[in-house]
Amino acid sequence: MFIQINRLQHVGIPVQNLEISEAFYQKLGFKNVMAASFMHNEAEGKVAMMKNGEIIIELYQMPTAELEAIGNRKDGRIDHIAFDVDDIHQTFDILKKANFDIIEEAPITLRFWKKGCSYFNISGPDGERLEFNQIL
Repeated sequence: MFIQINRLQHVGIPVQNLEISEAFYQKLGFKNVMAASFMHNEAEGKVAMMKNGEIIIELYQMPTAELEAIGNRKDGRIDHIAFDVDDIHQTFDILKKANFDIIEEAPITLRFWKKGCSYFNISGPDGERLEFNQIL
């Protein structure tokens, strides 16, 4: 089994107020390089990809109904680590055949970036989420 992981693509952080978090990261030298909305349980959330050099942080604000769960976390806020891959479907097939605990039934495509992106997650041994992501 061999998966070509190119680099750490981003770290996902759920936030309660996207505008406040975006301003905070801008003070650290990050720039918003992609902004979009997404649907979750029939409500709209929003996301900002913040970049500084080669580091990308995904800040995302869930719809209002989900915000309470984020605020009630006792530990840190990092939600997932994403790896950049060249072929999302090939990577999915390799990990499925190797019996990894894949969370999604198939790669999901979002209207992020200019042409979209496709991703899926696996669960690690301690419940951590590792995302595999291809920017299209």
